[in-house]
Amino acid sequence: MALQPYVFFDGRCDEALEFYKKALGAEVLMLMRFKDSPEQCPDSAAHPDKVMHARFSVGGSTVFASDGRCGGKPTFEGFALSLTVSDPAKAQKAFNALSDGGNVQMPLGKTFFSPAFGMVADRFGVHWMVYVEGQKA
Repeated sequence: MALQPYVFFDGRCDEALEFYKKALGAEVLMLMRFKDSPEQCPDSAAHPDKVMHARFSVGGSTVFASDGRCGGKPTFEGFALSLTVSDPAKAQKAFNALSDGGNVQMPLGKTFFSPAFGMVADRFGVHWMVYVEGQKA
């Protein structure tokens, strides 16, 4: 059994995948556009070049993504993706990259539970927690 997050970018999936490749070194493992579907679905005719389904990896984790209904107003409420890195320098690099065009909610800094922890909503509105584990603050 496996559990992966599935993130709907509401029409901005290609842009998001490119951003995560640059910001986090993400690797796109699979991408299917609506026009590539063997069966017609409601969004196929209206948005043939949009992403129906994608799978990408960041480190050892897999994330699924889609353009969804392509309404242009993605909302990401009630959850955050937690990015665990091995040291504060890597945390700072990832945090800075995710912050580009985003909204810092808690600056990256030392806490009682981590030598580097911070929270940011990226330019797509996806909430991230960047965290260094396994070390005493």
